[in-house]
Order: sequence, then structure tokens, then C-alpha cells
Amino acid sequence: MMGSRDSLISPISFEGDGRLASAIQVCEADLSAVEWLYDAPGSYRRRELLEPLIADWRSWLAALPLADLTAAERLDAFLLDHHLACRARDMERERDRTEAAAAARPWLGEIIRLLDAHRAKADLDPAASAQLLAEGWKGIEALKQSLSSSASDPEVHRAARLLERLWPQLQEWRTFYAGYHPMFSWWTAQPFGAMQQAMERFADARRSAGEGAIGGDPVGREALIDDLEAALIPYTPEELIAIGDAEMAWCRRELERAASDLGCGGDWRNALDRVKEDHVEPGQQAFYVRDLAREAVAFLEERGLLTIPPLARDGWRMEMMSPERQKANPFFLGGSAIYISYPTDAMSDEEKRMAMRGNNRHFSRATVQHELVPGHFMQSFSGRRYRPYRGLFWTPFWTEGWALYWEMRLYELGFPRTPEERIGMLFWRTHRAARVAFSLRFHMGQMDAGECVEMLVRDVGHERSTAEGEVRRSFGGDYPPLYQCAYLIGGLQFRALHRELVGPGGLDDRSFHDAVLRENCMPVAMLRTALRREPARPGALFRWRFADHLLG
Repeated sequence: MMGSRDSLISPISFEGDGRLASAIQVCEADLSAVEWLYDAPGSYRRRELLEPLIADWRSWLAALPLADLTAAERLDAFLLDHHLACRARDMERERDRTEAAAAARPWLGEIIRLLDAHRAKADLDPAASAQLLAEGWKGIEALKQSLSSSASDPEVHRAARLLERLWPQLQEWRTFYAGYHPMFSWWTAQPFGAMQQAMERFADARRSAGEGAIGGDPVGREALIDDLEAALIPYTPEELIAIGDAEMAWCRRELERAASDLGCGGDWRNALDRVKEDHVEPGQQAFYVRDLAREAVAFLEERGLLTIPPLARDGWRMEMMSPERQKANPFFLGGSAIYISYPTDAMSDEEKRMAMRGNNRHFSRATVQHELVPGHFMQSFSGRRYRPYRGLFWTPFWTEGWALYWEMRLYELGFPRTPEERIGMLFWRTHRAARVAFSLRFHMGQMDAGECVEMLVRDVGHERSTAEGEVRRSFGGDYPPLYQCAYLIGGLQFRALHRELVGPGGLDDRSFHDAVLRENCMPVAMLRTALRREPARPGALFRWRFADHLLG
């Protein structure tokens, strides 16, 4: 007979999701159906269908008998309406930017219309298609010339990004007809071939430009204000920069203390250099990450900070980051797996040494718990099990804020045991604070990408290669404008919420942290109303000034 063991079943919540859960899932499926069909970047037809669909769903929500709904159902109704309003606003912004790119380069707009017509199953006009392709390859050549003279120009960067996103779909369009439609091949073989060669030359020029200038597309202060309102953040960009600066000043004082404890006389740069030289031997980084992850789980469980189901303790995969990906992601990434950055044998000697310094033992110890447990892997694990329909309401202030909150909480609880480990955690906390300043200033046109790199090297202590990778990742177009800001600001939201709800007469640490994960994704101000059992009132949500103490 087998001995007794703990059940592998994750904790089950018997709180019903309510009537709105099904509606949210249907709404998400409706939106996804349109986006799946008309998937071309900047699709005109997608917007034509989504605008009335969103309006219909908002009308349906407005007609709900709120008095008959539970508190959780009212929160879900509010979340869905808020999400739809934000989605409509984002479509307007995409429309404006696509129309601006197409006005400067009409052939880009014609490619979008061609792809829309293909998805709409429209009849094919091979001769007209050939003419469009001929105009396209000439346009690509002109854009390539602009790269050499204006690589950092936001308009050039925007057009280049749009072309790069359209090109794979244009190739799929060609594959659909080639060989199956004789007149298509007769008309388009030569102009498509010319366009393909132009794209290869364009890609070479783009890579060459990327090795020097780091592009970007500043959205402007007004767009930042709109995004902050959508995230229910009641601060201006200038106030957030001041909050980030205050956090950086605190980190600097703590770094100087740790440097003194390390015997560096308060010289934080000298101490940081010493820490960077303490790295594992080649081939050992993955096993070191494994041990760090298990150490973090043990720390949490010994102190009763969080419920960690058996399948979550060691349920993640490890993947090595490719050298190409490390150019934009020089550190770790996490979620259902942790992606590990470390030198490969193909890198130059300088690249290897900079990568090892940037992924030293103490930086890595501060990163692994952010990416796995209690950070992103734990979010992913819980998000699949508790109110999964709320994944629609994802926001970086919830996702990155939770992981950053844990960096703060673990520091307070003594997770770093030595001056070196304190310096490792403080490096990252300084980095999160610097992200607020450089990302917001970039998007308001107050700093360019090169100045952002210099700030990370000078004020945070990055290696130049990792600083360039961070800035390239921040402004490459894969992240929304507030994403980099969301780490620290979201973390401060969670810390303020913890201070409100945990303590005598309130929740304990474990209950608070479990409750956050059981609610799943949403703006943190809305999470606050859920945990406080309060009704969601838009005006009150936007008045939660959670970081005023840092504006002193």
C-alpha cells in the first residue's frame, strides 16, 4: 500500500463567477473573431466591423438591471465596459497612425486594402495587383533610402514597422494564388520578385541602422494622459517622473549603505562592479536558476506568505535565450517558462563578458523570483484556474506591478542576506525607477533613445550592451507606451493596497496574496474595490492617489 501524500489538486474556489462571466467570454470571442479574420496590421475592414460591435456590446451592458446583479457581477460589467471603451480609444489611435503612414506612403495603404479584400473573399484582379506590387517595390526602395538618412525619425520608424508587419501577410497572399491561378502568376511573378528583392535590401538596411541608431515612435503627452486615465492612474506624467526620481534617490542611499557594508566606502559603482564579476561558469546558469527558484519557494512557504500548490512549485520550463533575442532581451523573461540569457560559444569575447556581468549571480537571484514564483509564473498558473475570463482585462500595472511588489516585499522581509544580494535587488529596483523617467520623457519628446541608453549606464550601472537592449526592447513597438512605467507604479499600487488591507483586524499576508491571484487581471484600482467589497464607482476609482507620500 502506498504511503499518504499531499493531494496534487490545486485549491478550488467555490465562488461562482456569475452571469457576466459567460457574457465576457462571448464578447471576447466576438472581438477575436473579427480580429482573426481581418488580421492585417492597420486593417480598415477590421475597424469598420469592430466599431459597431463594440457599440452594441456597450449598449447591452448599459441596459443591464444593475440592482439585480451581485457585487462581483457589477464589477465584471464595469470591467467589460471599461475595457470596451479603452479598445475603442486604441482603435482611434491606430486609425490615426495608419492613416498618417498611408498619407506619406500611399502604397502602404493599398497593401492593407489588398489584404482586407483577400480576407473578404473578393474576386482577384491580377493586373491591378501587379500594378500595386510595382508601386510597392519602388516605395520600399525609397523607404530604404530614408533609413540611411533618418533612421531615428519616428515617421520613418513607424512606416518601417508597418511594412515589416505587412510583409509576411503579403507573402501568404501570394502563396494562396501562385500556381493555382495562371493569370496571377503571369501578371505578378516579376513585380513580386522585384518587391522581394527590395525587401531583402530593406531588411539589410534596417539591420545596419539598428546596429547604430535605436528607433522609436514617441506618442506624445496627450496619448500618455489618455493611457493613464484608462489604467485609472490619477497622476500626470510629470508626477510619475517625480515619483520615479524619489524611488531612485531611496535606492541610491540603500546602494551606498550596501557598498559601505561591502567595504567599498559607500562607492556604489565600485560595489556594483564587484558584484558583476561574481557569475557562474559557462554551462551552469540554468542549474543556478533552478536552485534560485526553489530557494524563493522555500522562503515564501516558511513564512506563510502565499499558497503555492504542488504543481506550481516546480511546474515551469527552462529555455535558453537565443543570441539574437538577447540583443533586445539581455536578461531573463518569464511566464509559463523562464527564458535564460547567458553567453553562447558563437558570441565575441566582449559580448560574452558583458552578458556574464549583466547576468551575474546576484542580479539573477533578484530576477528569478520576479519571473517565476511568486511573480509571473504564479500569475500564469493562477490565471488559468481562477476567473480565467478576466484575462481579457490584462494590464501591465497588474502583471508587472505584482512582480515588482514582490521585489519590494522580499527586500523588506530580508530575502537578500548579504551586501552583494542587496546590491543585486537594488540594481533592479533602481532600473524600474529609471524606466519611469526615461520612458515617459521619451514619449513626451524630452529624451531620445540614445539619451535613454546613457541614463541607464550612468545612473543605474548597466553595461552598455544591456542598456541598448533595454531601450531597444522598450521602444521597438512590441510594448504599449506605459509598459515600462507600469513596473514601479503598479508595484506601488500593490504595496499601498497591502498596507490598507493587511494587519490587525484585517487580512494576513497569505490571505491577501491569495485573494489577489483569485481575482485575476484588472486595473489595480478596480482590484482594490473588489478586495474592499466596495461598489465600483468610476470617479472614486480615479481618485486613489496611492503614491502621494513620494511627492512630498
